[in-house]
Amino acid sequence: MSQLVLREDHDGLATLTLNRPDKLNALTVALFEQLRAHVLQIATETERVGLVLVRGAGKCFSAGHDLADIAHGEHPPQANFQADTIELLAELPQPVISAVHGHCYTGALELALAGDLIVAAESAKFADTHARWALTPVWGMSQRLPRRVGIAKAQEMTYTARTYSGAQAQAMGLVNWCVPDAVFETELATFTRSILANSWFSLRANKRLYRDTDGLPLRAGLSHEIARTEGRGPDMDERIAGFMNKSSKLA
Repeated sequence: MSQLVLREDHDGLATLTLNRPDKLNALTVALFEQLRAHVLQIATETERVGLVLVRGAGKCFSAGHDLADIAHGEHPPQANFQADTIELLAELPQPVISAVHGHCYTGALELALAGDLIVAAESAKFADTHARWALTPVWGMSQRLPRRVGIAKAQEMTYTARTYSGAQAQAMGLVNWCVPDAVFETELATFTRSILANSWFSLRANKRLYRDTDGLPLRAGLSHEIARTEGRGPDMDERIAGFMNKSSKLA
């Protein structure tokens, strides 16, 4: 079987690359099967993987759900297989970044929205084209998109099926930052290193807090934070001691 999703690990960063560049990384059942296997494995590797990056090979992140697959009739291993796989990605203990260049349409946008953070090159093109094909979302668009950009903007994207640039996506809050393609790789490397330099314990604990309190009223969320705090991480003493030693040398 060809490798439809590649995994590369480096200094705590696990990079998952959608690998159908000749088909603009269009999403098939077979691709989701490989993606799911990687995600399930990464979920067990919190001591060696602190951050996950999802991206596409070649010209783009992904053109979206493979329409040929839909037309020919898909046969996933179980009902809601793709949607459940996206949810598994979103629920990874480690923070997840979706790195988008080129096309990111419809099903691909639903996949990208599983990321805790979305970063984009200026070449990025985002769209929800379900209505163009007489389809409705089943991979999370109706829930994750409005939580990211607000209900009014989500409805605009869904009803018009228009395409938005990376800069427009940043302006609406869909992506965290957008940079020129020429510096995308450099900025992405800097960004991931800055996250990985922090306590992986805290990264996982903070992600759980955000997810567990999403949608709660403020008072309930505050109570949850106090009652369910995970306290101090195992690397706290070492980190504070390192800071104190550095400060004393500068004095």
